[in-house]
Amino acid sequence: MPTPLHIVVCAGIVPDPLQTLEPAATPTGPGLKNEMVLPAVLDPWAASALYEASALVAKNPGSKLYLVALGPKAKLQQVMMTVAQKVAFELVPVDGPIGGFPDAHATAAALAAAIESIAGLDRARLLLFGGWESASRGAGVTLQLVGERLGIADQFFGVDEITLRDDGSFEVLERVEGGKHQVSKCAGAPAVLGWATGNLAEPRNNPQVGMANMRTILPALQKAQTAKLDAHSLSYLSVSLPKQQRETRVEKNMPPEEIAAELAEWIGKDS
Repeated sequence: MPTPLHIVVCAGIVPDPLQTLEPAATPTGPGLKNEMVLPAVLDPWAASALYEASALVAKNPGSKLYLVALGPKAKLQQVMMTVAQKVAFELVPVDGPIGGFPDAHATAAALAAAIESIAGLDRARLLLFGGWESASRGAGVTLQLVGERLGIADQFFGVDEITLRDDGSFEVLERVEGGKHQVSKCAGAPAVLGWATGNLAEPRNNPQVGMANMRTILPALQKAQTAKLDAHSLSYLSVSLPKQQRETRVEKNMPPEEIAAELAEWIGKDS
């Protein structure tokens, strides 16, 4: 029989990537212009982790799924109205900044504290899920730091698939260069898995699941702890949008061989 698991998914909320994001100076440091009025979504990387976790819970009776989400309470409520219709979970909200500028160490400390506050969480059955990267806090180390703070040594990143065994062990497919996967085996929980895209499509909206989730999500949001994410060792001299650069030259009657040779030389400068 499969071993029941306690799966915790760490996720942030981010501005809708279809919006134009412009850095701006704020009293607390760099931020995004009109950040609080931009429509928000669940971080796409973390969303893949959430869907994979839900499928894993469904296959292992007795398992529990927790979503630890960091962001302003008003934005969290807005995003959860949509996410809650996808899969069933217990929300553990943390009221904090939404932007991508806070220090990864401070973010990890807030997430680890929220996970430690979950009543009845069994560390021996814990699988910590999250995005391999992030559309907001893209430092690439936040999930690893959370795992370290929780004392979890077995960590896997770029995960596309996990296969559980009846004895509690599991096999993981991790992305490596050249479009290949590395096969890793782990004796069992606890472990950290940073997900890439996984193999599952986004679940359809289910209003019944959404109504059941909202009965617990709204009270949880009202009790959300505030995280200031102080970063004493991190500072920014300036932030700006990437500059657009375009160099155009008009040539007439240039032989194809010379065009190809010039393109090859230009491409070789960046290699």
